[in-house]
Amino acid sequence: MARLADYFVLVGFDHDKRGSGDGQGRIIQRFPEKEWEDNPFPEGIQLFCQPGGWQLVLERKSPNFLVAVLTDINSERHSCACFTFWEAVESLQPQQNHANVTEEEDSKFIQAPQLFAPKSLVLVSQLDHTEVFRNCLGLIYTIYIDCLDFPLETVIGNLLTCIVPITGGSQRTISLGAGDRQVIQTPINDALPVTGCSVALFLKQLGINNVLDLFCAALTEHKILFLSSSYQRLTEACRALLSLMFPLKYSFTYIPILPAQLIEVLCSPTPFIIGIHSSFRADMQDLLDVIVADLDGGTVVIPECIHISVLPEPYLYQTQTALCMVLDPELEYADYAFPPSSMSASSMKFQDKEIRAVFLHLFAQLFQGYRWSLQIIRVHPEPVIRFHKVAFLAQRILLDDDFLIKVLDGMAFAGFVSERGSPYRACDLFDELVANDIERIRSEEGNPQKVLKHIKEISEKLHRNENPYPAVAMHKIQKPTEGSHLRLQRSTFPQLDEGMVQWFIDQASAKLKNVPPAVKVEMKCIVPMGHPTALIDRNGIILANSARRLEVVRNCITYIFENKLLEAKKLLPAMLRALKGRAARQCLTQELNLHVLQNRAVLDHQQFDYVVRMMNCALQDCTPLDEHLVAATLLPLVTAFCRKLGSGVTQFAYSCVQEHLVWTNLQFWEAMFYNDVQNHIRALYLEMECDHLTETGSVNGEREQKSALGVAAEQLRLWPTYSKEKQQELIDKEESTVYSQAIHYGNRLTYLLLPLDTSKNRLLRSTAIGDMESVSNSFVTNSIAGSVAESYDTESGFEDAETSDVANSVVRFINRFVDKVCTESGVSSDHLKALHANLPDIVQMHIETLDAVHRESKRLPPIQKPKLLRPSLLIGEDLVMEGLRVFMEPDGREESMGGSVGGPSILPAEGAIFLTTYRIIFKGVPTETLAGEQTVIRSFPVASFTKDKKISPHLRAEQEPQDRLQLRSSTFQLMKIAFDEEVGSEMVELFRKHIHKLRYPQYVHSSFAFTVGQSVKQVMEPKQKEKNPSLRTMSKNIMKNAKKTIGRQYVTRKKFTPPTLDQRGIPAHGDNLDQISVSDEMEQSALTLSSTIRSSDKSTMSHMIERACCRDYQRLGLGTLSNSLTRSKNEPFRITTVNRMYGVCRSYPSLLIIPQTIQDSTMQRISRCYRQNRFPVVCWKNSRSKSVLLRSAGLHGKSVVGFFKSQNAPTAGPSQTDSTSLEQEKYLQAVINSMPHYADTGGRNTLSGFTSAHMHSSGKWGSIRGSGRLSAYSLNADVGIRLAGKETLSLQANGGPSDSHYFRQQRVGLYIIGDKSQLKGAKQDPLQQWEVVPIEIFDVRQVKNSFKKLMKACVPSSACTESNTSYYHSLEESDWLSQLHKLLQVSVLVVELLDNGSSVLISLEDGWDVTTQVVSLVQLLSDQHYRTLEGFRLLIEKEWLSFGHRFSHRGAQTMASQSSGFTPVFLQFLDCVHQIHLQFPMEFEFSQYYLKFLAYHYVSNRFRTFLLDSDHERIELGLMYEEKGEKKSQHIYKSVWDYIDRLSKKTPIFFNYLYAPEDGEVLRPYGNISNLKVWDYYTHETLSEGPPYDWELVYGRREQVDDGERMDTMAPQTHRKIVWPCYDNQNKTEPDAISKLLEEMQMLECELGQVPGKWKETWDKIKTTQRTESMQEGKHLSSSSLLISSSLSHHRRSQCVYLHEAAVGSTLNLSLDTDSSTTSTPSSGIMGRKSTSTLYSQFQTSESEHRSYEGILYKRGALLKAWKSRWFVLDKTKHQLRYYDSKSDVDMKGIVDLAEVESVTLGTVAMGAPKNIEEKAFFDLKTTKRVYNFCAQDCQSAQQWIDKIQSCLSDA
Repeated sequence: MARLADYFVLVGFDHDKRGSGDGQGRIIQRFPEKEWEDNPFPEGIQLFCQPGGWQLVLERKSPNFLVAVLTDINSERHSCACFTFWEAVESLQPQQNHANVTEEEDSKFIQAPQLFAPKSLVLVSQLDHTEVFRNCLGLIYTIYIDCLDFPLETVIGNLLTCIVPITGGSQRTISLGAGDRQVIQTPINDALPVTGCSVALFLKQLGINNVLDLFCAALTEHKILFLSSSYQRLTEACRALLSLMFPLKYSFTYIPILPAQLIEVLCSPTPFIIGIHSSFRADMQDLLDVIVADLDGGTVVIPECIHISVLPEPYLYQTQTALCMVLDPELEYADYAFPPSSMSASSMKFQDKEIRAVFLHLFAQLFQGYRWSLQIIRVHPEPVIRFHKVAFLAQRILLDDDFLIKVLDGMAFAGFVSERGSPYRACDLFDELVANDIERIRSEEGNPQKVLKHIKEISEKLHRNENPYPAVAMHKIQKPTEGSHLRLQRSTFPQLDEGMVQWFIDQASAKLKNVPPAVKVEMKCIVPMGHPTALIDRNGIILANSARRLEVVRNCITYIFENKLLEAKKLLPAMLRALKGRAARQCLTQELNLHVLQNRAVLDHQQFDYVVRMMNCALQDCTPLDEHLVAATLLPLVTAFCRKLGSGVTQFAYSCVQEHLVWTNLQFWEAMFYNDVQNHIRALYLEMECDHLTETGSVNGEREQKSALGVAAEQLRLWPTYSKEKQQELIDKEESTVYSQAIHYGNRLTYLLLPLDTSKNRLLRSTAIGDMESVSNSFVTNSIAGSVAESYDTESGFEDAETSDVANSVVRFINRFVDKVCTESGVSSDHLKALHANLPDIVQMHIETLDAVHRESKRLPPIQKPKLLRPSLLIGEDLVMEGLRVFMEPDGREESMGGSVGGPSILPAEGAIFLTTYRIIFKGVPTETLAGEQTVIRSFPVASFTKDKKISPHLRAEQEPQDRLQLRSSTFQLMKIAFDEEVGSEMVELFRKHIHKLRYPQYVHSSFAFTVGQSVKQVMEPKQKEKNPSLRTMSKNIMKNAKKTIGRQYVTRKKFTPPTLDQRGIPAHGDNLDQISVSDEMEQSALTLSSTIRSSDKSTMSHMIERACCRDYQRLGLGTLSNSLTRSKNEPFRITTVNRMYGVCRSYPSLLIIPQTIQDSTMQRISRCYRQNRFPVVCWKNSRSKSVLLRSAGLHGKSVVGFFKSQNAPTAGPSQTDSTSLEQEKYLQAVINSMPHYADTGGRNTLSGFTSAHMHSSGKWGSIRGSGRLSAYSLNADVGIRLAGKETLSLQANGGPSDSHYFRQQRVGLYIIGDKSQLKGAKQDPLQQWEVVPIEIFDVRQVKNSFKKLMKACVPSSACTESNTSYYHSLEESDWLSQLHKLLQVSVLVVELLDNGSSVLISLEDGWDVTTQVVSLVQLLSDQHYRTLEGFRLLIEKEWLSFGHRFSHRGAQTMASQSSGFTPVFLQFLDCVHQIHLQFPMEFEFSQYYLKFLAYHYVSNRFRTFLLDSDHERIELGLMYEEKGEKKSQHIYKSVWDYIDRLSKKTPIFFNYLYAPEDGEVLRPYGNISNLKVWDYYTHETLSEGPPYDWELVYGRREQVDDGERMDTMAPQTHRKIVWPCYDNQNKTEPDAISKLLEEMQMLECELGQVPGKWKETWDKIKTTQRTESMQEGKHLSSSSLLISSSLSHHRRSQCVYLHEAAVGSTLNLSLDTDSSTTSTPSSGIMGRKSTSTLYSQFQTSESEHRSYEGILYKRGALLKAWKSRWFVLDKTKHQLRYYDSKSDVDMKGIVDLAEVESVTLGTVAMGAPKNIEEKAFFDLKTTKRVYNFCAQDCQSAQQWIDKIQSCLSDA
């Protein structure tokens, strides 16, 4: 029984506190005034009466009603029913006088309109009878408003003294003494929520999915906010959500109606369920972690930062289906032809219970078998119960389910366990479902009709609980007359007589004292346990591993214990692999238990090792939760299995399985402790029952089958019948049982936490113990444990500080464990203190025992370790450190793990790591037995080493490594090595120091390329290294004199006198030497030098001419040399020696190409304008268009103005800056005048074939500078459009007047590619004949960062576990392909400019990084000579070596450049070449291996080629010119080119068999990222031999096979080979067909006794023979077409070649259409030969010809306007309209890109059209550039063409 209402409160508007802002409410009267002892009055009730704030209104509102919920300090919820009406404000005079306002304000108040103030009648109750509260407060209001003759004091007194039952299902009729009658219906069981229709309304408002989201969010403790314009709807929705959570109870903040004044509560960090009026939506701050549900709009907004764990399948689908069947039963029959007529949804009241039944059904499924995971720790005096979460999840196979784990960890479930865990209590509907209906629920899964029937049955029980009686007496309530609230009231709500109300309350209290107290009869019973949960996975399949794997586990264990160790060794790998499954681990523990006798199992050493290894393997391959289960089953076994080490010394298995973090997990130990306590408590009471039954003479056979909870329930039932002495005896026995277990677990913790060698406290250094020490979950303060630990620390008397530290850590950890479990288990404080006092002694005793065990274990014979395999070394490569035994661990590349490619795991491998003067080498064998016969080699050059890192200890099953290192290399290698315990830490540090010393020598001549073949002592002595003193002396003298003359050589014209020693000197500066140039018409042998050059200088000059750049200048025709040394005026360029002493620019070569008209004396001044003095020089000339390619560094800031300053601009006076700018202009003008197209008219004319109309259609070149990011281009788009981006033609790029538009539309003579950031803000002068193209390009820092990310993407250190660390995601983040895209895009732009007759100057950064990349790529694309082996070498020597790319600095080759880091600019260039090679495989003489070889060795420092930063430095070190008399070593090569030449003679490994070049072919590759491929150089590796780029180690020498590696010669030999993708060198094991044939021919020649011929000669003979046969057959095929036909099917030539179908010289306007005879000329301008595209098309299948529609059309020409018949082909796949001369013609005449088509319309008859053609047969095709006029044979054909083209356009 309980009071219907605890308090009645009258709350009104507080006129005294009126002011600015919202008003306030005040309590006018409260009854009773004295608080109840059991229910104090809640504070702040006036806020909840008006949640929107207390405000005066101009109109009287209709009364409203709401129920708020208030929570007191004891977490008890009170219903606060508020009935609000509005009264007229009587008079403002009192408030005015009180406020001391002025007379003017008085007059304002008098004139103010009538205001109405709210007043609330409030009931506060612990019960929740919403309708009864509404009726009671409505009755009080009716008596007042209608002036009924009933005293309000009587009504309120009766209301406050009304006593009603809480539960039991009874009805109670009440009356308040005003002629009213109400019936209160109590539920049968008050544990079940009473909801009415609120749940059904909730689903109706939000829908199924939204409600399920909110349901999961509430269970997983998220913040939920409801919005509605109705306060009562907010209360109903919050009540509905809480009722859906039954049997869980919400324990966080719960405020269904939140007042506006408390809106800051929404920022609370704790979870909540809150409702707020939707009018305050704008006042809410940005709630980033709050789920907002709009009840009126039916929406739920979940912030992006919130992840709601959803129900696991199949429960989610089953719940959604059941809710659909309840809410819309007609859905199932909606598609029936004859749907049943009786199907309709239930009423709201019944639907409400059906929805609740669905969720109750769901909880029964989720929590099935939960009682079997309850652990009872104490029975008396009060039951103490804990829930074993891991065991429950393991039974359900939901260890990884996020939703259920969060629910079990939540506070709601903790309250569920404490409330429902007791085995003896009252039961409800949920207990019945979990215990009795689980089997039915399982059987009904998949049958919706049976599920719905079950739900109906549950809903009937829920409905019967709320409405036990079908017939309810009629209510009789007085209601106010209609519109009564609008009447004028003479008076406000009357002041009530407090004495009369109190008299009623006192009278009722007196009566209750005489009545005996009502005792609530609790129907307690033993809670049924239900059926234990079988191991069921989510699909209902019984969990079981394969029977074969379990059999392997059993057999292996049997062999071990039967001492059949050889058989066990064979099965061990398979067993260890099987232990990755949960069932196999369970089988392992079961089998090991069978061999434990009387808690002890003594093994020999080999058996012990095997058992320990299996235990470790079972513990390390499982998830954290699964690890708890495995550790729990192994815990008794690790203290049982042991071996004898000596007399009285026994080693147990626990000392070998400590390296797992589960032993430092406090939750694991708690669960284990509680489980053992439960078993002992159960045994205690079963033993008592057994004694009792023996005395009475009866025996209970079911005693052993009773669960612990069943035993506890029986004891709780008998507890009241025991005497006090008996009760105390049981309490003491239980307490003693727990205490004894605490002592036992103190020992167990000591066993598992103290390491065998206490001086190596590895486990306690881990973070787990540290975290446990910093955070204590104990209920006891640190008073006991802290004081005991402190006294132990100070008085323990340990001498060894390390041992003391170990002991202290262990004692502190055990103290915390003991504190927590003993406090929760009710152990007495005396016992707890005794336990704390004994722990240090226990730990100390165990330490002494372990010392003996450790000492004896060291005497055991060591386990035989694999023999270390020595690596093969290059000649001249010496070992710096002998092999250190290590384990090579797997990294993120899964190929070596046997993952995606199958097969056994090659890694981890056991072997040794060696450090040589050249490489870091690992060589070993896999630890996987099935792969143990293989050899694993992983190596990289020391010079490519980029980073080493110590990584955290890794727990291994077999042994414990001391240190782990991770070594990275710029050759895309990664070594994760774990050093064996025999390798000391000092050796590891020495190893690291040696690596850094070799990687970063102090001087570059200390690197391997110089010291190869010398001892370490010789390396330190540079004199012994010097083989030719004259060369060294010459270099020193040259540089000494150069430094003296640098400052004065431009002041005086005196001739510099070189040293008189007979050495190779560089010519001195002089007028006559300025005129030296090289002629391309003379043979090299015919070149003569000036007679004025001294004999000592002639040899040096001849060497200069022999240099790569000079040879190339001769080939290109860039210079002349005559006997008279006079300049040839016909030559536009000459070779200058102004930089012969490297005085102008140290990073340039000594001989440079400049315009003929430029004097050497001006070059020094010009060079000052550029960074690093790198002034513009010519490096290549287009043989067809005569345009030249120049390179320079970027301008200094002040020099930028010179590019844009007009020649005729007025100046204030001459200055050095102006003269320099003028000389700059003269220099650029000289370059422009050197081209024949521009020389005649001063550069003002356009290229031939161009008109202003063509230029207008082809786009505006001026807009080239406006596009910061070069847009992607298509095949038939001109260069101007490509670069213009989104700029329109009307924009002026230079900001000049409109009359300059004509000049900007014309092609200028020189384009200067510059950095956009440098040229920002500069304006172009319209009269200048060059144009600056600002582009955005990356700098070296971006390249460096991109390369680091690329390495981590291609060679990850660990397998990726998250999506944002996947390979493709990391590759995208690296931006490497984006940088390649930019390089190729800029390069293709320059190629087109050069090809169209404009010269280009590349002027970027310092001129030695991006400039070199672009210049090299442009020459490679434009000149086929550079695509040969010799030409590519020449290109690198000229542009990279001679022009001073900083190889040493960018490669961080010395200690001085270490801080700058590794920046692979040259590698990026090689990658671009690789991309071009992939798209044009027939254009390159060299193979992909050649590029990889260079990429590897440019950082390896094996050769001297790529050392140092410039020719200046190479001369200074004596490397530039090799003495002819110097004796070359047969095996040691200083130049990589010599090595390649020698190797090319032996093997075709660098040769590309597909090489079939097109004469004069200009390549234009696709540069889009989608067309780029990741270079396999970055990702592929060969573990069998190491990197395949040191040819002698891989191909040239047969590997010496050690005894340990030698195969069994008696085994049958087979030709079958197994090739592993990541292990074997596929090029070696599976060579291509041509290499294989050439190799077989050499073998046959050897067998015949002939001298094997060179492969190149053989290949040339084959090509000659093939060419002859082809000509005899009349087939004009390429020389290698037959050989490559079989292997070219996968290459798309459509991606490889660009053909311009425009007139000669007009290739800029690629869409220009002419009908002249020259239209079929390829872009190279060469006549009379098929283009390469034709050659490629020969090998394409017919499927590649995409002919969607074809036929004859007449087409009108663009220039002469003549109509010609063409064969047109519409290609839907390529989105093109191509046309040919005839149907049989293979060379297309032109192409129309349908992407540019704007419309297709019917045309009109034009002049010159074919006769006798209908008018409707004409149609026009309008593109973005021009309008095409077509004529079909008839109107039907024309309409068909129009339809086909429009169809193709719409498909796009």
